[in-house]
Amino acid sequence: MLEPTPLSGVQIITPRVFSDNRGSFCESYNQDTLASFGIDTAFVQDNQSWSRDAGTIRGLHFQTPPAAQAKLVRVLVGEIWDVAVDIRAGSPTYGQWTGVTLSAENNRQLLIPAGFLHGFVTRVPDCLVAYKCSNVYAPGCEGAVRFDDPDLAIDWGIPAAGAVLSDKDAAAGSFAALQTPFTYEARQ
Repeated sequence: MLEPTPLSGVQIITPRVFSDNRGSFCESYNQDTLASFGIDTAFVQDNQSWSRDAGTIRGLHFQTPPAAQAKLVRVLVGEIWDVAVDIRAGSPTYGQWTGVTLSAENNRQLLIPAGFLHGFVTRVPDCLVAYKCSNVYAPGCEGAVRFDDPDLAIDWGIPAAGAVLSDKDAAAGSFAALQTPFTYEARQ
């Protein structure tokens, strides 16, 4: 059900799936179940994105305090490579990234706490991605870093020149220029 990643706080969650001759059923979110694993994030907004083309990159995004967001990401249709990058000053993994394949077939979800960049690339056409956020969207608090920043060296699995980007993501700044508002706090 819960699998840690190399980045402290970023977790892979795989709900139990019940299958029979009709298809399958899973409980995609249960606050009490997550709390039993020590995850007490309260989610207040659900988002959904549809990407027409394979190779669409959305990210790398974050929101600053007081509107910082944790996210719980899953795929309803298709497959993505989902990426989180640690931007917590003082973290032993600052500037490091982790990625995981999320798909409608594997039912995996990625929990990304506040203090991380988030982005994904679609691996197939017509991807439908849903994610829960712990804070509402606040345009004045949004930030972004280029997906192809050489200091991060994220392997997106596609040539950078072939990426389908929004104008805003294409204009995102460098990781070196990021002045992070987040500070690492070691868990006791």
